[in-house]
Amino acid sequence: MSAVDIVDRSSAEHYVWGGVCDGWHFVKRQDMSVIAERVPPGARETRHFHPTARQFFYILSGRATIEIDGDRVVLEVGQGVEIAPGVAHQFINDSPDD
Repeated sequence: MSAVDIVDRSSAEHYVWGGVCDGWHFVKRQDMSVIAERVPPGARETRHFHPTARQFFYILSGRATIEIDGDRVVLEVGQGVEIAPGVAHQFINDSPDD
């Protein structure tokens, strides 16, 4: 086995959320998690928060609206936003693209 493990969507652990969205765990450890997701048009998370986890959303394609503690932020390709632990948030794809 190599000292370097290359991971992509074909080798990562896959899961479905919200009935229509895909997620891939690129890194899944107690101290860090890196996830790629595909969110089709009209799909959204349930508003929630993480007691200890810090999240960073980065847009690879399409556009996303993220509601953060009552404020809405629109992210375009190449933009991201950090969500602190304990802050309620919801990822929303109100664009026409995944």
